[in-house]
Amino acid sequence: MSQLSRIAGFTLLVISNLTIMVGTVVAPGLHGVANALGVDQFATWLITLPALGAVIFAPFAGRIIDKFGAYYALLFGLALYGLLGAGGIFLHGPYFVFADRILLGAATAIVMAGGTTLISQWYQGHKRLAMIAKQGMAIELGGVIFLFIGGQLALEGWQMPFGLYLIAWVCLVLMLLFIPKQSPKTNKNSHADEDEKRPATSLKLVYLMSVLSMVLFFIAIAVLPMSMASSGFSEDEIGFFLAFISLIAVVGALIMPKLVIKLGEKVVLILATCMFALTHFTFFNAETLQLLILGGVFCGLGFGFSIPLLNHMVVEQSHPQYRGRNLSYFTMAVFLGQFLTSFVELIPGERNTVYAVASIAALIIACLLIAQRVVSLRQPIYQR
Repeated sequence: MSQLSRIAGFTLLVISNLTIMVGTVVAPGLHGVANALGVDQFATWLITLPALGAVIFAPFAGRIIDKFGAYYALLFGLALYGLLGAGGIFLHGPYFVFADRILLGAATAIVMAGGTTLISQWYQGHKRLAMIAKQGMAIELGGVIFLFIGGQLALEGWQMPFGLYLIAWVCLVLMLLFIPKQSPKTNKNSHADEDEKRPATSLKLVYLMSVLSMVLFFIAIAVLPMSMASSGFSEDEIGFFLAFISLIAVVGALIMPKLVIKLGEKVVLILATCMFALTHFTFFNAETLQLLILGGVFCGLGFGFSIPLLNHMVVEQSHPQYRGRNLSYFTMAVFLGQFLTSFVELIPGERNTVYAVASIAALIIACLLIAQRVVSLRQPIYQR
């Protein structure tokens, strides 16, 4: 068997949703969840600590994938994800709760890297590009669904959203039923040889942009629930708005491949960074609902133009033998960006100050990317 069935491909896309779900499940009811678990002083850490776990354990996830194979590594990750995620309701106090969230991040690293590795093994050429684009859209569409459901469940009780983590066990059963244990062998060809010769510096730039993009995106996801709650928005309304951002990100991921064809990868990354600059500038000045919605549009487009593209760049620039390892580093970069947003609370001043700092930082990054592109275009072809 050289091609996955539709339901098997669908299963891989659902598994991709778990990466964004790990933190956002509790986002709409963050205030109530933090109080119930006894960590109200560090509420945003419930969202960002899984990212720290992913950063710490991502290299081990890569080794597990290389040693046992992506299939068995993913099964293990899904089992652990459901157990640690849903089991969080039985814990109380910062030590137990934070340890659980960090280990949940470790499971997420295995799930994210293992799932993308399986996609890269089962899909080749244009089919792989299409599947990775679908993966990016599925992740954000999952964000829409889970944020909406999470907001509704939070109204019924703070424990209810944690039940969503058990979807990982449903995915585990679907894997056993529909995805073959043995993936097709990759044929070595000239493209693989070229990938092996690609300079490591190209991937380092991809990893750096992954960190920065996730910082700029996740600042909004981590800070918005608190700032909107202080402005009088209810938990389900916050869930609706965060789901709206994810829906816009789906649209961004959908049109991103066409933009890459017309403009090139670097230009699209510059465009994404500009979207993030506009996001935080708009949130900083958002005194009306219309401006808040406009900022959400910019935020979703920034994500849709950046993270799916960077994920694709890692796959395309990695030799098949090292793809699992490189994807684990990408996982580390993505979740490092998420975790770094934990420290936005240390920025002095009011909460809106965070948006101002983020807007200026995004603008500086965009200017640096533009300068780097101008310099590369001016170089003779033989020097590039």
